[in-house]
Amino acid sequence: MSLVESDENTPLLRGDITSGGDADRSRWRSIRVMYFTMFLSSVGFTIVITSIWPYLKKIDESADASFLGWVVAAYSLGQMVASPLFGLWSNHRPRREPLICSIFINVSANIYYAYVYLPPSHKTIHMLLARTFVGIGAGNVAVVRSYVAGATSLKERTSAMANMSACQALGFILGPALQAALSFIGETGVSVNVIQLQVNMYTAPALLAACLGIINILLVILVLREHCVDDHGNHIRAINYTSEEQVDVAPETEGDIDQIAVFASNVLFFVILFIFAVFETISTPLSMDMFAWTRKEAVLYNGIILAAIGFESILVFVVVKVVSARVGDRPLLLGGLILIFAGFFILLPWGNQYPKIQWADIQNNTMPAIRLAPTPPSNTSLEPTGCPYEQAWCLFTPVIHLAQYITSDILIGVGYPTCNVMSYTLYSKILGPKPQGVYMGWLTASGSGARTLGPVFVSHVYTILGPRWAFTVICGIVLAAIVLLSAMYKRLVAFSIRHGRI
Repeated sequence: MSLVESDENTPLLRGDITSGGDADRSRWRSIRVMYFTMFLSSVGFTIVITSIWPYLKKIDESADASFLGWVVAAYSLGQMVASPLFGLWSNHRPRREPLICSIFINVSANIYYAYVYLPPSHKTIHMLLARTFVGIGAGNVAVVRSYVAGATSLKERTSAMANMSACQALGFILGPALQAALSFIGETGVSVNVIQLQVNMYTAPALLAACLGIINILLVILVLREHCVDDHGNHIRAINYTSEEQVDVAPETEGDIDQIAVFASNVLFFVILFIFAVFETISTPLSMDMFAWTRKEAVLYNGIILAAIGFESILVFVVVKVVSARVGDRPLLLGGLILIFAGFFILLPWGNQYPKIQWADIQNNTMPAIRLAPTPPSNTSLEPTGCPYEQAWCLFTPVIHLAQYITSDILIGVGYPTCNVMSYTLYSKILGPKPQGVYMGWLTASGSGARTLGPVFVSHVYTILGPRWAFTVICGIVLAAIVLLSAMYKRLVAFSIRHGRI
């Protein structure tokens, strides 16, 4: 029986306690805290993602889609810088320390985000800084991943990583769903004059994320303990902390890590996160341009769509845990990339129907006021809707239909979570028993770099050239990733298999 065929499912809410007694029970309690930390990290990001654009326009009407790209990218830039540092910290000190520090930064940054409307000037810069600090707090993902990788055996690894990604997907469900629910507070909301706080559809999600972060800090303090096991599940002494419940067994760390496989894994993960960052960044402006949705409608409908994608992702993780035991991790990673390619290919505009052009008054000194469109928007509000005439491509690029948009969402909603969990699983197996904090930090940093460049890239290309060029380039990038995976296929194997131990 091969290694991948022997992978066993690790229950999400119950660990397989086969040996070690109290040590195993403590180990799985700690792993569940890591699941919850990953869940809250996901919620903290997605709970505001659909409202950033309308919030940005509310505090500064002059802000454009290009600046939106920088605001979305700021989160990932902060995470990219912080991840290796938190990973290095976790290699030499108890993981509780970097976790508490990072979550505290996250809580403070979300409160800061809720107040960005208050300064008399430079509100957009304050939003940029707030999102950067939220990203720095999210640098603990490297600590979480390295902890779970070190606290699970090789047989448990795929399922544990799938469980953690399922928690991340659950965050993707509840985040947009909560944002959609909180959108009914409206743009005015309620003012708390004592602390000069305005609670509305834009600030309430950030405040809720801050409250969840406080709960997370308490769980880390009260429940988390250091645990480490070898590839066979035997308890070993943790490098950064020795628990009284752990037995003294030296890990078998002889042998070198395949650095080429590590580099290829980082490149593949960069591409996976890059294309998903493009997707989540462009969804709101694309839907407002193509479907003539108002700001409130875009927040509500895209929140529902992202919540549905998150629910779909959880089903994918359940299937992945079963299928990976039969076909292995690498074929699933390849299949996920193919689905992502199909999803972006479907988004390419075609046909003879064009988007509705956003109406606007154009005035000069010699001509009376004229309208670009003969009639005002179909809705009753004064908010202009449709594709802005300032984007020249709106006049000659065919409209992307809602059916295309939904079909693409479904395909990417299957392909992305599959690639996400398989890339993390393969990476942790390639590293083997070596300390993974810094390596996981670099993997998270590569993903954060992708989430930094992706929004900036797509916002500029989309604004200047339109969706046809943006999605064509994305399809080319995914094809390049498929070629790289095919070339490196035989090297992406577990450390123990490479050195003949299993």
